[in-house]
Amino acid sequence: MALRTLLAMAHGGIYDQLGGGFCRYSVDERWRIPHFEKMLYDNALLAPLYAQAWLITREPLFERICAETVQWVTREMQAPEGGFYSALDADSEGHEGKFYVWSQEQVSALLNDDEYAIAARHYGLNEPANYEDGWHLHAHEDVEIIARELNVSAKGAEEVLQRARAKLFQAREARVRPGRDDKILTAWNALMIKALALAARIFERAEWSESGTRALDFIRAKLWRDGRLLVTCKDGKAHLPAYLDDHAFLLDALLELLQTRWRATDLQFAIEIAEVMLTHFEDKEHGGFFFTADDHEKLIHRPKPLADDATPSGNGIAACALARLGRLLGEARYLDAAERTLKAAWPALQQTPYACNTLLNALEEHLAPPQTIILRGDAHAMPPWQRRANQTYAPRRLLMAIPADAKNLPGVLAERKSKGAVTAYLCEGLSCSAPLTEFGEFELRLKQG
Repeated sequence: MALRTLLAMAHGGIYDQLGGGFCRYSVDERWRIPHFEKMLYDNALLAPLYAQAWLITREPLFERICAETVQWVTREMQAPEGGFYSALDADSEGHEGKFYVWSQEQVSALLNDDEYAIAARHYGLNEPANYEDGWHLHAHEDVEIIARELNVSAKGAEEVLQRARAKLFQAREARVRPGRDDKILTAWNALMIKALALAARIFERAEWSESGTRALDFIRAKLWRDGRLLVTCKDGKAHLPAYLDDHAFLLDALLELLQTRWRATDLQFAIEIAEVMLTHFEDKEHGGFFFTADDHEKLIHRPKPLADDATPSGNGIAACALARLGRLLGEARYLDAAERTLKAAWPALQQTPYACNTLLNALEEHLAPPQTIILRGDAHAMPPWQRRANQTYAPRRLLMAIPADAKNLPGVLAERKSKGAVTAYLCEGLSCSAPLTEFGEFELRLKQG
């Protein structure tokens, strides 16, 4: 059901067929016409889903949609300083969707006859206008079907379509662009950092990981002040005390980025964020985390949100990320805080489980702890081991490749020492196997797991 939904979204008008990235939502039952606003957080949540869908199916479309979405984000939404902007408006020149909508005459003037014959059918231009008096593009007809009916090869038809697509994109770039909300929000940036790290690991795209690292470094430089996070930065001014989501999402993103490339300062930053969460946000009496810190401006009500909304539940992400960090370091305080969160959320999980999927993920990992793999060794020798562990869909696996010369590792990581070119420690919960130094044995254990 999830794969079918992702396929339909990729073909629909909710996806920008020329420039990549997803609009906020669809306004018709056939998913052809979106509300044209593009949000950073929607694309941060969707890009890694398409990467994981490709990992499961090896369907080329899923890889393309992930890549185009990442390219849109890094091209149009990343500030020169590294952080990501929040959103693109729906309207330009006073009209919603004007940037995205075409007339048949505009398209035919840009394309040659062969290109128009394929593009018009693929994008639905031979159908009645679907947005006021124009056409918003969607994948109306499959390229292979068009190729058969035109008596050309599917590969040739796809190449013609890509040429047409490139011409339309370049022409669209000359239009008046939608407005951009250029504030940089910590929580939404954290979601995108995680997305880039996961996608980079799956497709071995180091430049995506570097983009996420630039955003993380921006947060560290501009939004981390005197050991506390801030919410937003605009025009160089960062302000407002951060909320639970900012901390939980950032901790989660740090753990994801550490799996893609090792950096000791990021692990230390993750620990600092976790400590702030426990000190200033945790409900120590009843469990779970408040949305605001204990030294935040006093409000009428101090909420403790459990349900998912347009973004995941801060409590759900906190429970999952703290438990993962706790198992990685052997730190009982983090594990206990995660468990107390699940206990506090138990009535909500029983009453409205459909609203609490992030907490359900955390509960699953609590009941069946994920596999944690620590690799130690020569940095040049570890990539094949990482590649082997990352080539299958294993969402409940945490893998860290730490160079042998890394010093002063915290917690039980200090015990995971290199005993050869590469040494692997496979752990379930807090119980670890004997060190593995042979790649074949490592492969066998992954297959068994």
